Amino acid sequence: MPYLRPVPAEQSAPHPGDDTGRGAHARPVPGHDPRVQWVVSLAVVLVGLLTIRPMGLSGRGLAVAVLFVVNSAALLARRLPEHKVPPRIALAWLTLGVVAAAALIGLSSSGTGYLFAFFLAGHIGYRLETRPALVLAGFCSLLCGAVLYLRLGPGHELLPWVIGLATGAPVLIGIVNRTQRQAVRAAIDAAESAERAARAEARTAVLTERGRIARDVHDVLAHSLAGINMQLELTDALIDTGDLEKVREANARAHALVKESLKQAQWTVHALREDVLPLRETLTSMLTSSGHHDALTVTGTVREVPAQAVQNLLRIAQEALTNAARHAPGGAVEVELEFTPASTVLRVRNRPGTRRPAPGTGSGMGLIGMRERVALLGGTFTAGPVTEGPHQGDWQVEAVIPQ
Repeated sequence: MPYLRPVPAEQSAPHPGDDTGRGAHARPVPGHDPRVQWVVSLAVVLVGLLTIRPMGLSGRGLAVAVLFVVNSAALLARRLPEHKVPPRIALAWLTLGVVAAAALIGLSSSGTGYLFAFFLAGHIGYRLETRPALVLAGFCSLLCGAVLYLRLGPGHELLPWVIGLATGAPVLIGIVNRTQRQAVRAAIDAAESAERAARAEARTAVLTERGRIARDVHDVLAHSLAGINMQLELTDALIDTGDLEKVREANARAHALVKESLKQAQWTVHALREDVLPLRETLTSMLTSSGHHDALTVTGTVREVPAQAVQNLLRIAQEALTNAARHAPGGAVEVELEFTPASTVLRVRNRPGTRRPAPGTGSGMGLIGMRERVALLGGTFTAGPVTEGPHQGDWQVEAVIPQ
């Protein structure tokens, strides 16, 4: 966004309509350098000082000198920031400047006094709104034309009015310049608003990604370590009984859980790297390694599922299998993967356990994590006991992901 870098302060083009920006706190407009307007204004004052006559300390020369000072001050005041000059004050100051410029044209016998009216008319179009600017510029033209008419006298009826109208014409240049300035500032505002929106969106994406990583860490560490810890506690309890066969069995299950944890860590790495895993094959491998052979049923026309949906469905299946092993050990597990025209559905059911669950509870984040995953994909999630049908009494987790 080119307008968002630091840029020089506002500049007027080398014509009378340009002006400064809205002050030090305002955003500068690219392509405008205040030094140019200072040079132009000082050049007008200097040329007037060298050419306007008479100029002295008494009589008409004193009046011309005073008007010259007033005109110079009015011209140099163009550099006053807009936010520091209320519209009414600006209107009064520019009206006074127009009257002083017309009076200088009428009293001076030679020189470039008309330049003050010319540049002030341009600044009127830049500083004021269009309607008052046109009215004041018309007043400037009529006043300067009338003064020249009275000064030149009969025989020059057309020339004074042509020159008078010319003094007010730069108001159009000023209006165009003001419109351009407002358009540029509007573009800068829009660019900055877009950048702020992009930053907010990026922050939201970061927070979402942190939530995803937190869920993945929970799935791998909390579940795996909890399962290993339960087996090790069981092993300690069995050692006291002296039943070496059961000790070996518990120890073997602990080793199996360690291997499973390594696989889960690999899945997590794949997910964080956004590697695409085959959904059906990975589910089959997950069930087999958990001791549930031929537990996967696939219905519908198999199709490619987006990578994000695959990752979340695998995590949901992993969470559901871990919960089944923890709360219903020994119970049969069935997994259904259904492809419908409108969605992909994952169901994980487990029958009541055949062994007593090991003491200890989970982290309480499992169902919350699964629900969050489905919500991120715009789907629906349910978990609870089956109350009717052939699977009555089973515990079922169902995730429906829209196509």
